[in-house]
Amino acid sequence: MIADDPPSNYASPPCFMHEAGDDGPAEAAGGAIPLRTDVKRWRKAERERLIAERMAVPNAVRSGHGSRIAAALEAAIGGVSGVTISAYWPFRGEPDLRPFMERMTSLGARCALPVVVEKAAPLVFRTWRSGDRLERGIWNIPVPADGADVLPDIVIAPVVGFDPSCYRLGYGGGFFDRTLAALPRKPRVFGVGYEQAAIRTIHPQPHDIPMDAVITEGAVYSAAEASS
Repeated sequence: MIADDPPSNYASPPCFMHEAGDDGPAEAAGGAIPLRTDVKRWRKAERERLIAERMAVPNAVRSGHGSRIAAALEAAIGGVSGVTISAYWPFRGEPDLRPFMERMTSLGARCALPVVVEKAAPLVFRTWRSGDRLERGIWNIPVPADGADVLPDIVIAPVVGFDPSCYRLGYGGGFFDRTLAALPRKPRVFGVGYEQAAIRTIHPQPHDIPMDAVITEGAVYSAAEASS
């Protein structure tokens, strides 16, 4: 395995906090829909703010949150024997689900990690279990060196922010939504993050795809319940 130090050069663009109000982007003149350029600028600012807040939480506290998230995630997923689960390699204070992946493997699941094959293209998912060889991928994020490409039944994605309708604010690359739109069948999709990542809205755009649920250390947010 490679060393699991987090990559240092994957960051959002410079924030525009001075140009975004506390309540979100400005609305288009004469209409209720925010301008796309305003949404993009506002998301950059929110992304930087939320990542800074997450990184300020002590490691021990984040570790405790991660354990509670893993337990709630296991309960939400249910039986996993024969199921393919894609999680992620943690960085910048994200919940560390590597112990969760080991447990899922012990229960009969096949685990995978997402791999960026090229910019502006969907992710691929490659099998991985603890001890398998890793290599540095794009943005220096560890990816399976020898895993087989698989189609996941369950996708677990970290969130930078999320709203009550389970829309995810990510890192701005668009990989998550692009991948879900391209898959031949829709997996169950769970977002994971901390309670501090909850925001009023991410101002969803046409390309945004909501998750089925978001799980934090304190609650399980369901998209179905939010829409009912």
